[in-house]
Amino acid sequence: MLDAAFFRRWMTGAAALISREADRLTLLDSPIGDADHGTNLHRGFSAVATALEREETPTPSAVLTLCGRQLISTVGGASGPLYGTLLRRAGKALGEAPEVSREELAAALGAGVQAVATLGGAAPGDKTMIDALAPAAEALATSFEAAREAAEQGAVDTTPLQARKGRASYVGERSIGHQDPGATSSALLFAALAETAAGREGGSDE
Repeated sequence: MLDAAFFRRWMTGAAALISREADRLTLLDSPIGDADHGTNLHRGFSAVATALEREETPTPSAVLTLCGRQLISTVGGASGPLYGTLLRRAGKALGEAPEVSREELAAALGAGVQAVATLGGAAPGDKTMIDALAPAAEALATSFEAAREAAEQGAVDTTPLQARKGRASYVGERSIGHQDPGATSSALLFAALAETAAGREGGSDE
């Protein structure tokens, strides 16, 4: 079972991973976006890490809700509302339980993905973060590692697509051949989740 401490480690780990990968995210964003995706997410997740140190988060839901709120208030562009919606909706779905199972987290993140899709008007194949988030949330019902692999593959698979939603859609066919930065950062979120799970005592994938 996954408690609030696990979720705090996950979000802190995500902040550290995004910090390390911020330059790569911005590089991916340069040809098809505003060249600020890495910078924006680094700022937002740094605020998340700081908030987690300062505020009480007694349940998994409280952790995700706090993190989503921080991202909405500190990340510029569309990424803040989208990531914030993902985490806040997932947190709401988890309710007030002190511990949740991996399967329950998968279902909650699935609800979050649906909320993101509704907010952004995106579907799989549109070359957005949904292309990584949707398969990852589904694969999480199998294992943490399966979710990581699905997210990473989903991000890579955006490369040959033409963007139909988001800032990248403005450049039309020039978006083809570039991996989507939002899908890439979404894969980092699931990579951090898998790393957090692997670091639990005994490395259990339950």
